Amino acid sequence: MSRPDLTAPADPSLAPGEARCPGPSMQDILDADGDNPPAAMRAQSYTFLGDKDLPFARYTDPAFHDLEMERLWPNVWQWACREEHIPAPGDRYVYDVGHHSVLVVRGADMAIRAFVNSCPHRGMKFAAEGSRGVRRANIRCPFHGMSWNLDGTLREVPCRWDFPHITDENFGLDEVACDTWGGFVFIHMGENPPPLAEQLEVMPEHFKLWPMHDRYVALHTEKVLPANWKMAMEAFLEAFHVLETHAQAVYTAADANAQYDIFGRHVSRFIHAVGVPSPHLRQEVSEATLFGKLGRDPAALPQGAKARAEHAKLLREELGAAFGTDLSGVSTTEMMDSIEYFLFPNAFFFPGIGIRLCYRFRPLGPDACLHEILVLQPLPASGERPAPATPIRLGVEDSYTTVPGFALAEILDQDTENLKLQRDGAKASRKGAQTLGNYQEARIRRLHLTLDEYLSR
Repeated sequence: MSRPDLTAPADPSLAPGEARCPGPSMQDILDADGDNPPAAMRAQSYTFLGDKDLPFARYTDPAFHDLEMERLWPNVWQWACREEHIPAPGDRYVYDVGHHSVLVVRGADMAIRAFVNSCPHRGMKFAAEGSRGVRRANIRCPFHGMSWNLDGTLREVPCRWDFPHITDENFGLDEVACDTWGGFVFIHMGENPPPLAEQLEVMPEHFKLWPMHDRYVALHTEKVLPANWKMAMEAFLEAFHVLETHAQAVYTAADANAQYDIFGRHVSRFIHAVGVPSPHLRQEVSEATLFGKLGRDPAALPQGAKARAEHAKLLREELGAAFGTDLSGVSTTEMMDSIEYFLFPNAFFFPGIGIRLCYRFRPLGPDACLHEILVLQPLPASGERPAPATPIRLGVEDSYTTVPGFALAEILDQDTENLKLQRDGAKASRKGAQTLGNYQEARIRRLHLTLDEYLSR
């Protein structure tokens, strides 16, 4: 049977954004699985968002970066930490984005509050970026020793006789909005922010069967990347690059068959099947060969069995035993596929079991960013929550392969190796802009449309 030619010109009879990869769709793949995936996996939502080029200045111009610092980051909900990072009264976590800094604190009443991480006396930070889990009975400035209660009210001022102009009412800490969802703590630095639920859009409904609060941080990496935060992030908004960047995966990754959904201004998704060959392959792939490419013994594939289904069955047993929980009722797509929700401006949530990640990207200037990866593992059946993993910090030149037991290290190294070339190529471009695909890169376009809404306020 001949394979489709994916390099053929687009069909001019189709409306913009209407074209899809020949062959089975993601929904066809779910039908073939035959094991009733959650209703959220059956949702489809795409609208053509335009095909105008995006200027590279959005990534390279320091003035554009400064505008984001002024109008985006102080005025949007963003994930600061996990609740498990601050489990007890006095625990704290510092979240920085650019020059903005927030101190998240667990109060004596167990409430979570967030404050601007700056002493109202001389501007000293109460704690440095990366500080976490430092249990203290109050918030104390390390410069002169002024202190505040965990609810932000003034506690003590040394030599207060010299500050007759200070009152308890006018010298409390500057509190910022704070809320939680799925075990994540979100902060918003703006005045009168909208409810977090408005920004989460469909996610609370979709994640009812994927309760993220029932997971714990089993691995946490922080890596400096040599590119603008949006440029680095956008590689994870599409599967189009798998063919060239991750060529070893074409036997097991249905890249061009991926489904892309735009659920709203802030939330988008792709579903990218694993255990299904790429439609870019010109030859048929046998089930035994596919089973081998999934890391299994081809000879062990039962007669007549499908490699994807058998691999999912084995994963249920193996990961269930490793996690100490029952995965027998989990669908094939949840066990295997890359199911990735993006929450504007900078967070990614993978609710699956085989790929159980969370990402976030934070700017470190126009040309660099910090990429964090959390592996969120289901809690064991006992319900006991292990302590969150200590972050492993990687520099620009450090490989993910130095992280013990990180199965996706090779893939992530390939992604990050592209970034310096992409950053420098954008600066060298005479065209001065990028041209996006209408369907496979629609999530990138949605990101920029929403960004422009914030920058124009």
